[in-house]
Amino acid sequence: MWAREISPLTLESYQRAARVILANHLVTTSYPDPLALPLLRRWATELRDDLLELFGYRLEVTETTARLFTAADRLDPTAPATAGDRPFDRRRYAYLALALAALGRAGNQITLSELADHVAAEATQVPAVDLSPERFTDRSALVDAIGWLTTRGAIRLADGDASGWASDPDAGEALYDIDRSVVIALFRPPRALQHLTSVRGLLTVADEAGTTRETARRVRRALVQHPVVYADDLDDDERLQLALPRTAADVALLTGLVVERRAEGIALIDQSGRLSDIRFPGTGTIAQVALLLAGEIADRVQDPDAPPPVRIPLPDGRTDDLATQLDNAIPAAGVLRELADDVPEPRPSTSAPAVTYALIEDSWIDDAVSELTRRFGRTFAAQWQADPEGLRRRSVDLLDAQRLVRKVDGGVLALPALARYRGVVVTVRERALQPDLLTES
Repeated sequence: MWAREISPLTLESYQRAARVILANHLVTTSYPDPLALPLLRRWATELRDDLLELFGYRLEVTETTARLFTAADRLDPTAPATAGDRPFDRRRYAYLALALAALGRAGNQITLSELADHVAAEATQVPAVDLSPERFTDRSALVDAIGWLTTRGAIRLADGDASGWASDPDAGEALYDIDRSVVIALFRPPRALQHLTSVRGLLTVADEAGTTRETARRVRRALVQHPVVYADDLDDDERLQLALPRTAADVALLTGLVVERRAEGIALIDQSGRLSDIRFPGTGTIAQVALLLAGEIADRVQDPDAPPPVRIPLPDGRTDDLATQLDNAIPAAGVLRELADDVPEPRPSTSAPAVTYALIEDSWIDDAVSELTRRFGRTFAAQWQADPEGLRRRSVDLLDAQRLVRKVDGGVLALPALARYRGVVVTVRERALQPDLLTES
């Protein structure tokens, strides 16, 4: 492992480069910032070897891009693409894929209206997907997809304004320069999508899946892909690897993260704030309410004066349900059955006896968010003051994504890492009154 041989004087630079590529997967001359690509190019050889050894990831670095080809061991419903703070829905994902395909066939420049026409034409070939430039909701969804591509440098705004086009396509327009190297780097699926009959075909299926080496890689991948890795989520071999000090220590040495080990599992704490795409605790109304709600739930679980909450085990099948939903959306007409790959069978579970967790009912969460809104609502963004149900839903989604709770029918299960937020103390800063300019001195 190269990280062990790097001088202490330059190790922090190497760890910063590892965090950048693990957090972003694609780095360009402008994304996530102009300094990222030179940093990765400096450490390309060492990173290429360490990422392959520890995680089974493949790194490709060129003069204009760095692309990390990761491996997915299971589907994750808590990590959608976003436009600002809006998670992508099926339509935005479809527009993103169709726009990327259109850019691959375009020249050096393209207008937004031309790109919309290409996407609209291709959308007619996909069941239940269409794009009508006359509908504002469709234009807004396309602009979100275009914004995602612009942020990563696949296209650059040369003239005009996308939001103006979204508001009125007859009056607004935008012209984009296309960076073909980024477009090519973005869409590199591990398998031909036309050869897949199930999304499970995109999951990791290694010839050595049962070996100790690959088991250790799966656990290390989980450590950098998830905020917390619970032993109860792993099979027997994976739990053994998680318990070995070297498993987390190797990841910590590569990334500079701090290992926090508890009986229930391990979290790698990112004190730099550069590895996770979601900072928690963080700023903004959603993050603040989620933090307050985490404290309330933790207090409820430990409250000696309240009736003990019902305890149930984690339900099985969340990823199976997600796979079924995605499989049902695959356009059957686009699959080449003669070349279709066999769908891998899920690894048999050898989990320990089910552990139970406190169930916090939806009605209790509703009351808790209502009380938080009453106490602190004046500090919330106006959007969420007017949408308390959306505020509750997005706050719970954030806690679920951080593996502090698990959403289930009827409420959430309080997971062990939630205890670190018990007793959250809030200080509300009041705005200082401005002096009356008309008052005589």
